[in-house]
Parts: sequence; C-alpha cells; structure tokens
Amino acid sequence: MDEVSRRTLEHYDSRAEEFWQGTRGHDVSQNIAALLRYIESAAPVHLPPFTILDFGCGPGRDLKAFTGLGHTAVGVEGSARFAAMAREYSGCEVWEQDFLKLDLPAARFDGVFANAALFHVPGRELPRVLRELHATLKPGGVLFSSNPRGANEEGWNRGRYGAYHDLDAWRRYLEEAGFGELDHYYRPAGLPREQQPWLASLWRRR
Repeated sequence: MDEVSRRTLEHYDSRAEEFWQGTRGHDVSQNIAALLRYIESAAPVHLPPFTILDFGCGPGRDLKAFTGLGHTAVGVEGSARFAAMAREYSGCEVWEQDFLKLDLPAARFDGVFANAALFHVPGRELPRVLRELHATLKPGGVLFSSNPRGANEEGWNRGRYGAYHDLDAWRRYLEEAGFGELDHYYRPAGLPREQQPWLASLWRRR
C-alpha cells in the first residue's frame, strides 16, 4: 500500500502545474450544489454557513468555490505540491495527509466533498477510509463522491492507481461504512450513459 501512495503522489507532484491548467476551468457546480442542498435538508441540525472538508482538494479550485459561497472549507491533500498550491490559491487551511494514513478530527464537518479522489483508494483499504470519513462528519452530515465508474477492476492507469466501481459495489461499500444513500447521478449531464464516465453519489451519515 505504501507503493500505491508513493507512486500515485509522485505522478501528481511531477505534473501539478499541467494538472492545474487542465482542470481549473472544470464546472463542478452541479456537484457542489448537490452537497449543499442535502446538508441544508438536515436543518435545524445543520445551518449555514457549513464547514466542508474537501477531500483530495488538489490545487484548491473547489475550496475557493465553497468559501466564495460563504462556507468554511478545509482541504486534505496527499500531494505536497497540490497542498501548497491550494493554500496559496484559496487561502484555506489545507492538511497534507496520505489518504491511507488519515488523521481527521471527529464530528467536525457538515459535509465531505470527495470529487475525483476516492477512486485512488485501493478496495482493500476503502472500508477503513470510508469509516474515517464517516467519523469526521457530524451526525447527519453528508458525503459527496464522484468517481470514474467501471466494472469493479483496479490497478495502475498511466502512473496512478485507480479502483473503478459500479453503482452496486459502491453502494455496498458505503452502506457497510454506515451511510445511507440520498441520491446518485452520472456525469456529464445530458449525454447517453455510455458517454457518462463519472458516477456521482450523495450519502448521509447515519
């Protein structure tokens, strides 16, 4: 597992600027809005402004979006270069932590935003990581995840480790970690399913 983390993080560290230029303009407003809508639906337990953990925050695009909407956002990122870029770009607190060696506070966050991040966690470690995300949410808090979908295969893909789950397998992982499903959808919106490689889903901490 150490090799999985090391090689994947080296891949991102060595391509940090290229990745930033290629992703900074991506529109994930649908995903951000979905997370905030489901957190707000738990009022009066959760009232804005919300405290959001951006899991795998990269160079900080979504941290800045959340703070621009008036919320408090904290990033967690394994890549040292991404973490530094995110602090500079967003002005937010960013914790540099390996996804497989997390140290998260208990019951701190209203929501966890895991956009294109959790698929880097190997299947054998995913139950533990999901339990750790469950524990860092406040009761009734919401986890958003978006991952490239597949037929439950995993392995190396262009220098990065990835696990590509279908909806049924993803549900089993989340439900076993103590989450209840709120919603799921495929992206990009408006295209035939075979042209929608991303599976987005929302889950409430039970």
